[in-house]
Amino acid sequence: MAAFVYSDEYLKYSFGSNHPFQPIREKKTFDLLKKMEVFNGKAKHYEPRMASDDDLLLVHTKEYVTLVKKMSEAGSGYLDFGDTPATKGLYEGGLAVVGGSLTCADLIMKEEVSHAFNPGGGLHHAKSDQASGFCVFNDIVITVRYLQERYGMKRIAIIDIDGHHGDGTQELLRAERILVIDFHRSGFGFFPGTGFVDEVGMGEGQGYTINVPLPAGTGDETYIGAFRELVPPLIRNYKPEIILNQFGVDGHYGDPLVGLSLTTNTYKEVASILHGLSHETCGGRYLVLGGGGYNLDNVPRCWATMFLTISEADSNKLNSVLDSIHITDAHSTSVAVKKTLADIKRQLQYYHGLGE
Repeated sequence: MAAFVYSDEYLKYSFGSNHPFQPIREKKTFDLLKKMEVFNGKAKHYEPRMASDDDLLLVHTKEYVTLVKKMSEAGSGYLDFGDTPATKGLYEGGLAVVGGSLTCADLIMKEEVSHAFNPGGGLHHAKSDQASGFCVFNDIVITVRYLQERYGMKRIAIIDIDGHHGDGTQELLRAERILVIDFHRSGFGFFPGTGFVDEVGMGEGQGYTINVPLPAGTGDETYIGAFRELVPPLIRNYKPEIILNQFGVDGHYGDPLVGLSLTTNTYKEVASILHGLSHETCGGRYLVLGGGGYNLDNVPRCWATMFLTISEADSNKLNSVLDSIHITDAHSTSVAVKKTLADIKRQLQYYHGLGE
């Protein structure tokens, strides 16, 4: 059984009508799945609980949480350097979004479902004391801390496929043995300017951060090939107790912000691979969170592709949301990614005894 965790409370997590981040995409995804009658079979809709201040304090400083609350009440100013405005109701929307991720965790850990998706989550840029890149509270790391404290989990794998590097998640977890694999557009001249191959973690966490920076224009064949080459052996070697997947879909060729050339075929393959690995390695525990995605026509199809895949829906339903276009990678792109993979494999051989 797969859970889709959503409430219209998510719509309060908004930065205004002219901002690239529009939470209506989450409602559109929910409406699309309802129209397809997905919740009549192996999937079910759940309402999220609201996160508490104590939940936020698992990761964020008290001063920062208080600041967000006050600025949200005022509805003015910025929580970072210009990307993330404070709007009225933003704090409450953030509580709903974080609560949705924790609801997913509880549903999975209490064995009500094997897989769960919170389309409002995946806010991977937020730091402990600062918003960044449309992300106010880092629900990914809050969920990690919650799983550690509430359920005693130690081996947690995070796979982030957003077009932007998850710098907040990396910063907060880089000194721990939490496996973080991040596929993203290269940070050379591109926000947030991090996520290079040599960023591998520190202290006890050294070697547990694996960054896969990709050149602009990377398409399905190169992306899926790299994903298949790296992720399954890493997951099998790590033996996680649960897999968290930040499923940002701004790498889609129709997205206005990122510049990758992926189609829904990549999102189907990623979901299928991780779905299979979750059953192989951790009893099916697979928690999926949203993330980037700024084309309001494409995001619902991309997320529906993933959710239909992990809920093992009828193939006709899945085919109805897939792209028909095929984009061929440039030769230079394939060559560049092969070099990146070779560099990563040398690190994996050193830290994990994998690769060559």
